[in-house]
Amino acid sequence: MSWFRRKAKNRRLGRDHVLDVKLRSDQVRATRMRLAAMALGLAFATIFCFYLVWRTGEWALDRLVYENDSFAIHEITVQTDGVIAPAQLRHWAGVKTGENLLALDLARVKRDLEMVSMVRSVAVERVLPHTLRLRVLEREPLAQIYVPQLRTNGLYEIDILHMDGEGYVMSLLDPRQRTVPVTDTNDVLPVISGLNPNLLTPGRRVDSQQARAALQLIAAFERSPMSGLLDLRRVDVSSPEILLVTTSQANEITFSIQDLDRQLRRWREIYDQGQKLNRAIATLDLSVPNNIPARWTEASAVPPIPPRIKNPPHTRKRNV
Repeated sequence: MSWFRRKAKNRRLGRDHVLDVKLRSDQVRATRMRLAAMALGLAFATIFCFYLVWRTGEWALDRLVYENDSFAIHEITVQTDGVIAPAQLRHWAGVKTGENLLALDLARVKRDLEMVSMVRSVAVERVLPHTLRLRVLEREPLAQIYVPQLRTNGLYEIDILHMDGEGYVMSLLDPRQRTVPVTDTNDVLPVISGLNPNLLTPGRRVDSQQARAALQLIAAFERSPMSGLLDLRRVDVSSPEILLVTTSQANEITFSIQDLDRQLRRWREIYDQGQKLNRAIATLDLSVPNNIPARWTEASAVPPIPPRIKNPPHTRKRNV
């Protein structure tokens, strides 16, 4: 019967349709590939152009600026407020005449100079076309410290370090590195004793309440009523909360680390009372608020105070 027969399909029509879909898919894929290749080429060309411009600019800077003899350093001027020789500061700066001024790393010069323990701060400036200017502020020593050091021969020797009013430790300046020679004088820096040697690194600040109090005492003494009557020779900080001072007349004075100005005024009052009685202080404990313990001796038994020969002022402006 006819309804049991299958209807004949148009196989050619189906095949053509499949081929047409496949052809359009290949065209879309090819178009996408061309667009991707164009985008990649454009990106590469852009990057290459930027690289070319960068290299050209770098070459131009090198030839016209950083390697240009028109900007060679002819002069290095040094301005310092202390005693370090300008030639030594130039050496520590690591800059030579003939180097390109614009190519010079100013931050490196500043860092190298400020690594020197005697230097507090540095300003570095280019003065076109041929001058490098250095402005140096030095640390001013206020006290000295004796530090035992073990040598290669197995023996201990004493090294001397300085400390400024802010508590920064400084190496001793070689006499050949100074603008003026060290003069013989009895105006010596007080010695701070009793500090932990492990805390003493040149260029570093001592983190010690006792050390800060000792420096405050030395500074306060110079402006106190006792200044000029005698000198501080040693400040022992080994005991907590007190400072044991030895003077040029071998007096031993004990201070509390608090309210130093008041204690210095009381010292002068007691000193004056002793002068009226022809007596001299042997020991005095100013750390006690009331009924101050004191031990007296005959004034004639105390060595006379030698005249003070002042060093030239440490702080002065110099232009070299």
